[in-house]
Amino acid sequence: MHNNDKKWNARHEYTAVAMLALGFGLVGLDRFIILPLFPVMMADLQLDYQDLGNISAVLAIAWGISSIFMGRLSDRIGRRKVLIPAVLLFSLLAGLSGLANGIAALLLIRAVMGVSEGAFTPTAIAATAESSHPSRRGLNIGIQQAFFPILGLGLAPILATQLLLVLPSWRWVFVVVSLPGFLLAWFMYRHLRETRVVAPAATEGQGQQQGRWMDALRYRNVALNILGMFCMLTSLFVLSVMMPNYLTDYLHLSLQQMGFVMSAIGLGGFIGQLLLPALSDRVGRKPVVLGSFVATALCIGLLMRTGAEPLTLFILLFMTTFFNFSMICMTVGPITSESVPLPLVSTATGLVVGIGEVFGGGVAPALAGFIAQQHGIQYTLYLALGGALVGLLVASALRETAPARRGASATQAGDAA
Repeated sequence: MHNNDKKWNARHEYTAVAMLALGFGLVGLDRFIILPLFPVMMADLQLDYQDLGNISAVLAIAWGISSIFMGRLSDRIGRRKVLIPAVLLFSLLAGLSGLANGIAALLLIRAVMGVSEGAFTPTAIAATAESSHPSRRGLNIGIQQAFFPILGLGLAPILATQLLLVLPSWRWVFVVVSLPGFLLAWFMYRHLRETRVVAPAATEGQGQQQGRWMDALRYRNVALNILGMFCMLTSLFVLSVMMPNYLTDYLHLSLQQMGFVMSAIGLGGFIGQLLLPALSDRVGRKPVVLGSFVATALCIGLLMRTGAEPLTLFILLFMTTFFNFSMICMTVGPITSESVPLPLVSTATGLVVGIGEVFGGGVAPALAGFIAQQHGIQYTLYLALGGALVGLLVASALRETAPARRGASATQAGDAA
């Protein structure tokens, strides 16, 4: 089914979005389950804050590089051939994380896991956009992206800290969370249709240029979205990676209190991605992104001034990611997909996700680990705040892409620099 079908297949749209949403949710669960487990793993494997930052960084860097190449590949060979193997591989590697006996093994396993999750991400976003009616593109991408925080950062802290009470070791937690991915891969094999849009015969050179990175970078919003993603992910991952140990080591909360507070990241991101991208379908992408950057910076500033008060910490983390995740969703989803021609959607998305991940998800947590180890974990919050403030400046240069604000004729045309 393609977007140019005369009779829209709404049933397949809903089925595809549901599968792709659950898949991205499992990406988040398998990626982030290690964070609430880390305070326990530190003693067992003799790890420190720098190791925590490096484990997060190596996955993000591998994710980013993979996104750049695999997004482009899926434009050429199709979405199914990338999505289904990716789900199988990251589920297997999530389970193997429980076998790690030191930092070297963890770095290797998480790096290969990042490759598979990086392949899934831009391909799933492109498949969601292609499966969606244009009037629901922002809503559907919001739904698909929302499962990443609700499972990865909402469910994971509670699930991990509660499973530690009933399982013999933290190692078994990795095994348990890996199992749903194998079932989803089978379901996708049976029910997910190919959604890739095949470009018509070369028209004004487009045929020969399909899927090239430089073609995607010609569009102004793509370059700005790459910079914006770096800033957004710096805020998100510094908070997500360092917050469990910040809460237990600096504010001296219990493991269960930490799990409760950390769940706010996922819940806030989930609800934000359901509401704000849908709102942007009506009022425009740029106003929502700008407002979200301002609100994110304000909430991080308040978080830095809050002591060992679990409920207040929960509320502030909830609001931070309510806005932060929504602008990430709009950046990698509708703003990018609406800024380039359809044959370039996955290539452009891969660039935005990939380069943003390498620096925002890779370099920033490693830097935060250095700051925490050398100066104190509380100072890592300044790095998260800086990401939000710089991102606000970048977003002010974006061009509006929402069909409701620009007119349907401009939906796929984009704005060349």
